[in-house]
Amino acid sequence: MKINKQEVENIVNKTIEDNKLNKINNIYLSNKQIYILEKYKIDYKNVRDIKQLIFFIEEYINENYFEEELEDLENLSLELSEFNYYYNTNK
Repeated sequence: MKINKQEVENIVNKTIEDNKLNKINNIYLSNKQIYILEKYKIDYKNVRDIKQLIFFIEEYINENYFEEELEDLENLSLELSEFNYYYNTNK
């Protein structure tokens, strides 16, 4: 199997860009996470904290569960919930 250097570079650059973090109101979101939030028109720019963002995501999921495929949004909710638990919960 021949490896195309340009294809590998493109994959690496896309991965780096997707995972680049942006600070928005004391919440760090990757470009990929922002893309998903924008796709579902969830207002992530005006939330107080990560808990409120998770609430908005879960609210959207509950309201639209039977109408559309929401796997990427469900995964994002889980990802943010896990992050919140491990970094913002006193243990």
